[in-house]
Amino acid sequence: MTTGSDTHWAVDRLRAVPGVRTLSDYQRPWLVKDVVAGAALTTLLVPQGMAYAELAGLPPITGLYTTILCLLGYAVCGPSRILVLGPDSSLGPMIAAAVLPLVAAGGDPDRAVALASMLAVMVAGIMILASVARLGFIADLISKPTMIGYMNGLALTILVGQLPKLLGFKVEADNLIGECAGLVRKLADGATVPAAAALGISGLVLILVLQRFLPKVPAVLVMVALAILASSVFSLGEHGVGLVGPLPEGFPPFTVPHVRVDDLAPLFGGALGIAVVSLADTISNSSAFAARTGQEVRGNQEMAAVGVANLAAGLFQGFPVSASGSRTAVAERAGARSQLTGVVGATLIVLMLVLVPGLFRNLPQPALAAVVIAASLSLADLPGTVRLWRQRRVEFLLSVAAFLGVALLGVLPGIAIAVTLSVLNVFRRAWWPYDTVLGRVPGIEGYHDIRSYPEAERLPGLVIYRFDAPLFFANAKTFRDEVRRLSATSPPPRWIVIAAEPMTDVDTTAADVLVDLDVALNARHVHLVFAELKDPVRRKIERYGLTRTIDPAHFYPTVETAVAAFRRHTGAEWAAGASTPALGEG
Repeated sequence: MTTGSDTHWAVDRLRAVPGVRTLSDYQRPWLVKDVVAGAALTTLLVPQGMAYAELAGLPPITGLYTTILCLLGYAVCGPSRILVLGPDSSLGPMIAAAVLPLVAAGGDPDRAVALASMLAVMVAGIMILASVARLGFIADLISKPTMIGYMNGLALTILVGQLPKLLGFKVEADNLIGECAGLVRKLADGATVPAAAALGISGLVLILVLQRFLPKVPAVLVMVALAILASSVFSLGEHGVGLVGPLPEGFPPFTVPHVRVDDLAPLFGGALGIAVVSLADTISNSSAFAARTGQEVRGNQEMAAVGVANLAAGLFQGFPVSASGSRTAVAERAGARSQLTGVVGATLIVLMLVLVPGLFRNLPQPALAAVVIAASLSLADLPGTVRLWRQRRVEFLLSVAAFLGVALLGVLPGIAIAVTLSVLNVFRRAWWPYDTVLGRVPGIEGYHDIRSYPEAERLPGLVIYRFDAPLFFANAKTFRDEVRRLSATSPPPRWIVIAAEPMTDVDTTAADVLVDLDVALNARHVHLVFAELKDPVRRKIERYGLTRTIDPAHFYPTVETAVAAFRRHTGAEWAAGASTPALGEG
C-alpha cells in the first residue's frame, strides 16, 4: 500500500525535474509570448540546423532531427528558462574530425550518421557522469586567452573549408594547409561555378548587412527564402549549382547507433573534446542570460541537462549539441519566458517535415555555406586578440599557440592543446609567482612593495619578504633560493620576515625545504620569521613538525607585530632607502 509520505516523496522528486517545475509554476500570460518566440526561433533553427549538419559532414536532415530532440530533451531537464540548444558551428568541425576519418572516402552516409549519433551518446555519458561527480569546474579548464585563440583557429578552419562550397566546387584535403592549397589550385584551374559563386557571395553579404544594420530582421531566413526563390526561378540546379534536394518525410525514428568496436576509442577522444567545449559554451551562455533574468546558474544541473539533450539527439539519428548564444538571443528578443519556446520550435519543425517535406528541395548548397561562414565570422575575436597583445604579451602568445594548434594540427588536437596550455599557464604562475620585498611608506598604512615605492623606509637588519603563492613541491626551491639570496647581503639581515598571507598551503616537500633552509640560516645567525600565516597552514606546519626546528616564538599574527618585536630586540630605526638586494620579477 502506498502511504502519504511515499506520495509526497514522489511528488517532490517529480517537481525536482526542471520541466515539471516549469509547468507547475507556468503563468498563463507567458503562453502567447512563448508561442510567438518559438515561431520566430524556428526561422533560424531550420536553416542553421541543416547548414551545421553539412559542416559536420552529415546529411542536412540530421541537423533537423538533432534540433528537434535536443530542444525537447532540454525542455524537460534544463534549468535555464530560455537557453536554446542545438547544432553549433563550433562543434561541427570537431564532429567531422572525429567521424570522417572513420568513414572511407565517398563512404556510406548511414555509417557517418551512426558514428555521429554514437558520438552524441558518448558526450551524453561524459556529461551525465561528470554532473554526478560534480565536475562542473571542468568548464574553467580553458582560459579566455586560449579560448580566443582556439575560436580564431576554428573560424579560419570553417571559413577555408566552406569557401569551395560557396564557390561551387569541392576540395579533398585532410588539413587546413591542404585545403588552402587545394582552394588556390581550384581557383587557378577555373573550377568556380559562376552561378554558385554569385548566389553564395551575395547571400553572405546579405546576411552580414542585415545583421549589422537591421538586427531585428531574421537575416538567415530572408537569405534562405531568396535563395530558394532564385533557385526555382532561374533553375540554378541546371547551371551547376548543388541543391539540398528532397528531405525524408516525418518524425525521425528511434535508432540505437551501431558502430564497430574499434570505432569506440577514436570516437571517445573526440567526445571528450566536444564535451569540454560544449560545457564551456553552455555555462558561459547560461551565465550571461541568467544574469539578465535574475536566475541562478547551476553548473552541474546544466551539465546533466546538456547530457540528456545529447542522449535524445543520439538516439534519433542526431549528433552532439551545445548551447547557442545567437539563437538564445533571438528567443529572448522575441519574448520567450520558458522552455515552451523550444517545444514550440521542435513541434513546428516536425510539422514541416510531415506536411511540407519538399519545402527546402531547391535550397542551394552555396546558401548553406553562406550561413556557416557568417557564423564562423562571429566565432573570431580579433579585437580580443589585439587587447591581449596590448595588455599581456604572455597571454597573447598562449592565444597564438592555441590558434596554431587548431590551424596546423586540427580541431581535436587543438582543443587538447588549448586545455593543456591553460593548465600549464596556471602551473607557471604558481611555479614562478610574483615576489617582492616590503617597506614602510610614510602616510600610507601597512607595508608596501618597494618596486612600486622605491622611497619606502626599511629597517636595517630586517627584510620583509612576500611570496604570492602556496608553497608546494614545484616552487619551494624558488622560494628557498630567493630567501638565501636575501640573506647573502653584507651585512646580512638578522631577521627575514615572511609576509605569509598569500601562502594558502604548504605541502610536505615544501616543509622539508623550510626545515633545511631554517637550519642553514641559523648557522649564519639569520632567523626565519613568519607573519600572517593562516591558521589552517599553521596547523599543517605544526603537524609536519616544523616547530621543532623553527622557533615557535617566530610566528606572529601580523607583519606589524613581527616588526615591533624586531625593533624591541634590536632598537633599529626606520631609514629611507636602506640597502636591500633587487628582486627578479618572480
